[in-house]
Amino acid sequence: MGTILLAKEGINGTIAGSRDGIDGALAALRSLPGCTDLEHKESHADDMPFLRLKVRLKKEIVALGVPSVDPNAVVGTYVDPTEWNDLISDPDTVVLDTRNDYEVAIGSFDGAIDPKTSTFGELPAWLDAHRDTLKDKKVAMFCTGGIRCEKASSLFKSEGIEEVYHLKGGILKYLELVGEEDSLWRGDCFVFDYRVSVRHGLAQGDMEICSACRWPVDEAGRKSPNYVRGVSCDNCIDTRSDAQRQRYMERQKQMDLAEQRGQVHMGAPQGLPAKKLG
Repeated sequence: MGTILLAKEGINGTIAGSRDGIDGALAALRSLPGCTDLEHKESHADDMPFLRLKVRLKKEIVALGVPSVDPNAVVGTYVDPTEWNDLISDPDTVVLDTRNDYEVAIGSFDGAIDPKTSTFGELPAWLDAHRDTLKDKKVAMFCTGGIRCEKASSLFKSEGIEEVYHLKGGILKYLELVGEEDSLWRGDCFVFDYRVSVRHGLAQGDMEICSACRWPVDEAGRKSPNYVRGVSCDNCIDTRSDAQRQRYMERQKQMDLAEQRGQVHMGAPQGLPAKKLG
């Protein structure tokens, strides 16, 4: 189960299954023309983190909205996770988190700039506004698994930023290879399945997803008087109407009833705790 995205620029996705199932899927993907060198990363979970298998055809793997950007033609310099600390510790390096605001909110690298984007498509406008401050700097960017940075680094180079670097394999590979004692990462890394977040060694974090606004909520946030499971949290308490919250409450009721029957409600959002997936 999981999600696989297919586009002209390549293949990306996350799938989960048995060892034999994953090996078979990877073998099938690598048998496709041009996919022999397909890279993959692995982590483990005690329960199935997805509800179904989805295969989607997309115009872009990650929607940037700039048709001229082609990471297969122009891309930044890859930096191995074991060499990343040296690069971002250089005072002449600008460190940029290319992820969206809800991802940055729960963790990032020391000193990284948060562009405060709600979608990846807002990054070109951010670059336009900050071009002069970046032009003569080394820009080191990172994202969850390294895919967004393929396009972001291509965008920056096509816009005249000469020295552009990006973390190979993304935050996930860094957390896998770099021990916590040597790490410059702080907090959790958001992931798009029931685990919600992972930490060093790719251990599962303690985040849950607010079903109303899709914002990650930590243990402290779940103790807030504004937090009602499936209905509201501190992030959205002032941005949702009473009518909306009533709908969310009914949805949560149906999910709870499905859980009591030992089922998973198919309208359930990603980010459910593992025990709810049976």
